[in-house]
Amino acid sequence: MSRTTLTSAQRAERERAVGAAIHSLEMEGLTLPAESAADATDYIAGRIDAAGLVARARMRHGLA
Repeated sequence: MSRTTLTSAQRAERERAVGAAIHSLEMEGLTLPAESAADATDYIAGRIDAAGLVARARMRHGLA
């Protein structure tokens, strides 16, 4: 769950991946909860890595 300095290409790839995930939710008639959106913002900015993003989601849903 470490902070990472990202290149512009890495940040763009994270934005694309998060956008695709949100789109997938919306196609199923779902919406991204505010807490998860905040986590995604931290991931895109490099404040957390993918493991940190997953850990937060698991903890939120009692799976930690």
